[in-house]
Amino acid sequence: MPTWILISLLVVIAIYAILVAVLLLSGRRTDARALAGFIPDCLVFVKRLLADPAVPRRRKVALVLLVLYLASPIDLIPDFFPGIGQLDDALAIAIVLRYAFRGGGRELLRERWPGPDSSRALVERAAFG
Repeated sequence: MPTWILISLLVVIAIYAILVAVLLLSGRRTDARALAGFIPDCLVFVKRLLADPAVPRRRKVALVLLVLYLASPIDLIPDFFPGIGQLDDALAIAIVLRYAFRGGGRELLRERWPGPDSSRALVERAAFG
């Protein structure tokens, strides 16, 4: 693994930990828990959707492609541009979630989401507007 990828990963993890710590120190334990568990909850959620026979294969392929795109260091808009660098990731997530849930709807999301309702509401807004 190239050194720059490892350093980038460590920086992202450090920023994530700092955000969780700031929420804890400000007395917002519920928000801190939601943020700390959001990425793991998303990974469990995608795993559940991929294992679900009710989700059509073409929608599973879209989810896998989304995960690969998000994990890839190559983006349409490079992430080192503050603000707009993450815009392509956010748009890709919204588009794929809308496509993935077109058949199952909100019930599929509510049944499979492993985390708290506050973070599920965030994913629901991204998927359904």
